Amino acid sequence: MQVSKKSPESLLLFLTIGSAICFSVWLNLLNNFAIERVNFTGIEIGILQSIREIPGFLAFTIVFILMFIREQKMAYLSLILLGMGTFLTGFMPTNLAFYATTILMSVGFHYFETISNSLSLQWLDKKDTAEFLGKIIAVRSAASIVAFALVWFLFQQFNVDFIWLYMLGGGISIMIAIFGWIHFPLFPEKVYQTKKIVLRKRYWLYYALQFMGGARRQIFVVFAGFLMVEKFGFSVAEISLLFLINAFINIPLAPRIGKLIAKVGERPALIVEYLGLIVVFIGYALVEDSAIAVVLYLLDHLFFAMAIAQKTYFQKIADPADIASSAGVSFTINHIAAVFIPVTFGIIWIYSPALVFYAGAMMAVVSLALALNVPSKPNIGNEVLVGKIAN
Repeated sequence: MQVSKKSPESLLLFLTIGSAICFSVWLNLLNNFAIERVNFTGIEIGILQSIREIPGFLAFTIVFILMFIREQKMAYLSLILLGMGTFLTGFMPTNLAFYATTILMSVGFHYFETISNSLSLQWLDKKDTAEFLGKIIAVRSAASIVAFALVWFLFQQFNVDFIWLYMLGGGISIMIAIFGWIHFPLFPEKVYQTKKIVLRKRYWLYYALQFMGGARRQIFVVFAGFLMVEKFGFSVAEISLLFLINAFINIPLAPRIGKLIAKVGERPALIVEYLGLIVVFIGYALVEDSAIAVVLYLLDHLFFAMAIAQKTYFQKIADPADIASSAGVSFTINHIAAVFIPVTFGIIWIYSPALVFYAGAMMAVVSLALALNVPSKPNIGNEVLVGKIAN
């Protein structure tokens, strides 16, 4: 599909660049800043990650905010909040300050992701959605490459302090949001969106997939990177290179994964994703070689692109007027487990890191069972194979 310069699609891609650069800088520095400057252990990093996910858990509140401001404008404001939280992170390397700036960053990040998902499903034709979402992943990866390369270059070559790197990442996000607000027109809504919380019984399988996806995602986001730093001693520069490789892989593969999902359907894509994740998590639990750990990390990240299938599945079964409200609700469901898993599993980590990853494998098994209930051709009235429920 072609994307014109001032189209809704180009706006989504442009804002994705700002979000990706900012969050990539924050994520790239996270474990090293936490361990080297704030003296975190597994317990504190678990607390931080649980705090970070609270705004995601409260993403349903976006419905009430959208009663007073249009989604497109809220996307700009969310990106500015993300930038401000990142910009301020390095100023005070203390536990409380790190928690506070993380909350601010996370509010912006999760609201932006919620709105971006909502606008994508509203603005795009169903036949183009999977491919375009693959392009978004590719653009996000390309922007991440810029961020990771910049962090690596400035840290490795000039030993630039954490504070300047955080300021750079946050400042870029803020400037992109302001430029987008000025440069792009306000695009009309295709379908008037319901301005209340919508929970429909017939969406139950999508909700279940979201819940399990959020649970197993925490194992990767919180503990896979922490494993690299704590067990294998990866430096900031090495973590940057690992993220760079991930991003380079996603640029060519994510759009192809999107096209493949559009061709074969959501059910096969989800089954392959969860089978792969079972193997990856068991591998994390057993790995003793850093090279094998890197391979597992790359595979783990690649499977994230296949989560496009969840979004296109929902777009096919949803009432178009439910999309904005459901984007917030599904984000909240996705983050229920995220609120307690990091801190709970952080305690488990102290005693047995392997047990954390075995638990991730079990989550993938449950997700696989749910994926087997997705119809080959989902649509309104054909949401599940077993357990059909009317609204």
